[in-house]
Amino acid sequence: MLVIFGASGDLTARKLVPALFKLYRAGELPQNFVVLGVSRSDLTDGAFRKRVVLDSPHLSDENDNGASDEQIKGFAKRFFYEDVGSSYDSDYQQLRNRIEDLNDMFNTGGNIIYYLSTPPTLYETIVKNLANADLNTQNNGWKHIIVEKPFGYSLKTAKELNRGLQRFFDESQIYRIDHYLGKETVQNLLVTRFANSIFEPLWNRIYIHHIEITNAESVGVEKRGGYYDKSGALRDMFQNHLLQIVSLVVMEPPIGDAPEEIRNEKVKALKSLRIMRDEETLKNNTIRAQYVASEIDGKKIKGYREEEGVAPNSTTETYAAVKFFVDNWRWHGVPFYVRTAKRMPTKVTEVVIHFNTPPHQIFKDSGIRGKDNKLIIRIQPDEGILIKFGVKVPGQGFKVERANLDFYYSCLAETRVMQAYERLLLDAMQGDATLYARADEVEAAWEFVDPILDYWQNGKNVRMYGYAAGVWGPENADDLIEGPGNWRNPGENLADDPGYCVIC
Repeated sequence: MLVIFGASGDLTARKLVPALFKLYRAGELPQNFVVLGVSRSDLTDGAFRKRVVLDSPHLSDENDNGASDEQIKGFAKRFFYEDVGSSYDSDYQQLRNRIEDLNDMFNTGGNIIYYLSTPPTLYETIVKNLANADLNTQNNGWKHIIVEKPFGYSLKTAKELNRGLQRFFDESQIYRIDHYLGKETVQNLLVTRFANSIFEPLWNRIYIHHIEITNAESVGVEKRGGYYDKSGALRDMFQNHLLQIVSLVVMEPPIGDAPEEIRNEKVKALKSLRIMRDEETLKNNTIRAQYVASEIDGKKIKGYREEEGVAPNSTTETYAAVKFFVDNWRWHGVPFYVRTAKRMPTKVTEVVIHFNTPPHQIFKDSGIRGKDNKLIIRIQPDEGILIKFGVKVPGQGFKVERANLDFYYSCLAETRVMQAYERLLLDAMQGDATLYARADEVEAAWEFVDPILDYWQNGKNVRMYGYAAGVWGPENADDLIEGPGNWRNPGENLADDPGYCVIC
């Protein structure tokens, strides 16, 4: 049984139910699967089914792909609803009665996932009331709880949140969902590294010059200005999604593929990140910026400070770039460059492994200079892997050009690639926590990020740069890269503005 708290909210209709429907159509759900929506809205079972299934615009794509009315109606019959009244802080005895009735009706064996699709401020309230109603015990079937990000606002609040959850549920029952880890290409990082002898021997400081991770979004903050202005790019994307990707790139080979073995190595990887504490280091290795008004393809785009819900003098970053090092044997001296931003020329997330050039250049005048070998792992869109390597141009002499060797998941026509929420929900049902964040992972990530946030908030002469909406960040972003190199920008610059300024 999947019990969704906050079931009348946007996440349930937009992400969870479509993911469940795809699993249902693919025959991945158990025969006796049932969903109980819980929230403070006054809805009947029928009204809830109409909202999230029968009349949901988010299932329209599935209809276009051949879902029959019979399938949709059969799926809707598995949905039920319970109103908890005006507050989540109430007696859950009536909820317990409803859960027991559905358990008997569908023979779910007492196996329950509680999905908290609510603000984090309600997490401890909900788990406390579940415990008071004995809905957290595993005497009769297992009980798992899934919580959405953000996992805290700082290291202090993350620890408080973890303690609040762990008061009523064991750590082994808690699943902190990060939908980036549900993406096939993120998981393929592990396979690329540890299942291929052409990569694993090279995955170290001897052969790798630097590593670059880019997360770019072409949209602005849209209708999330109020939330985003209290969060910013570093909290919204870097602390969770991108540091999870970093942990998979950095980690040592686990003993096996058991969830805890993989998670243990991820924690060790995050704990090995060199924490930057002094102002000079933070000044030289971090850049923050905001997008400013621009014109893209003849359309005027608002600047961040003009967005609804954003303070007119806001110093919240929409662009964050960080250079850092990893203090362990494998990665000593290898710089990592990670950036995330809104209002970029294109939407893309990718990891770029830049390999060292050969120590002795035979073909010095061949045009190969600056064309290092790269392994590019594209997480979204067009998920796949690209290798860039040098080949000889036909004709006399040894002119070298860079060629591409690529693979795209879309080429696997016979294989259905699960979406992130599909994979993560199915894993939680099966008790597989590999792709979920553990408490010490979350805290290790915050330990690294907290000093950067503190410096940006309280440091002396901290600059907030501006970049025109539609360009690849502020002009000085390339200054972060050591040597003559620059960021790999996988797309054209759509704006005409040079886009560089200092706005505070």
